[in-house]
Amino acid sequence: MGLSKLDHHLLNLPAKPELSGMKRFGVEFMYFGIKEARACLFAGLFFAAVFLVPRNGILSVPRYDTLLIIAIAIQVWMVWSKLETIDELKAISLFHVVGFALEVFKTSGGVQSWTYPDFAYTKLWGVPLFSGFMYAAVGSYIIQAWRLLELRVEHHPPYWMATLIAILIYANFYTHHFIGDYRWYIAACAIGLYARAIVVYQPFDRERRMPLMLAFVLIGFFIWLAENISTFFSIWQYPNQMGAWSVVHIGKWSSWSLLVIMTFTIVANMKHIKQRIYIPK
Repeated sequence: MGLSKLDHHLLNLPAKPELSGMKRFGVEFMYFGIKEARACLFAGLFFAAVFLVPRNGILSVPRYDTLLIIAIAIQVWMVWSKLETIDELKAISLFHVVGFALEVFKTSGGVQSWTYPDFAYTKLWGVPLFSGFMYAAVGSYIIQAWRLLELRVEHHPPYWMATLIAILIYANFYTHHFIGDYRWYIAACAIGLYARAIVVYQPFDRERRMPLMLAFVLIGFFIWLAENISTFFSIWQYPNQMGAWSVVHIGKWSSWSLLVIMTFTIVANMKHIKQRIYIPK
């Protein structure tokens, strides 16, 4: 089944009101998993390349450069095959720029939160260009999940408040190296801001509901797992992983969850998504 046919099937599932109990749970859980996997298409293909490309690269092309070529090819294919629109590509490109700028700062000489140990021709300021695609993958997932799960958000906070929190989240990634880490204060404000926000989604033929903050935390957790796998393969390394690999500190989970909030805020400003976000009057 081609992806276009799969998408058509997932978006036009026949209603089965007779399903109940564990049978309904099983069917809904199965389709939720399929839709989530489909929404992770860019991230899945990209991280498959991360795991499969050997450290010494392919055909004398260094690993980081090979990953950049693969990431660009995936992105071009998704737009060409109409799995993503040009407007969605613009938003994903913004994630790439925002993420790459953060990578440059975090790996700079005065900070050195982590490093990219391998050589690459496509490194700028010590950061391989492919790294921005890791942030773009999060944006791509949210955009695809929005469509496939037919999401809408109820009781979303006013856009100016959500934007302010997103700016503070991003700024704190930089400023905590100089004036202290205010992550938990910002997180507390975000929890208060999104306390009433509910994401409504449709895994099968009925709508289900979840607190939006819970969705942010769960996505952050899976990104943290992907980060552990990536550092295990030495795509990048934290200072405590130089001698031997160790699990990424659990505190990074909170950082990723906050980054998801920032990413969601950018996505929520897209015209076709705004139509399904409801702000209390």
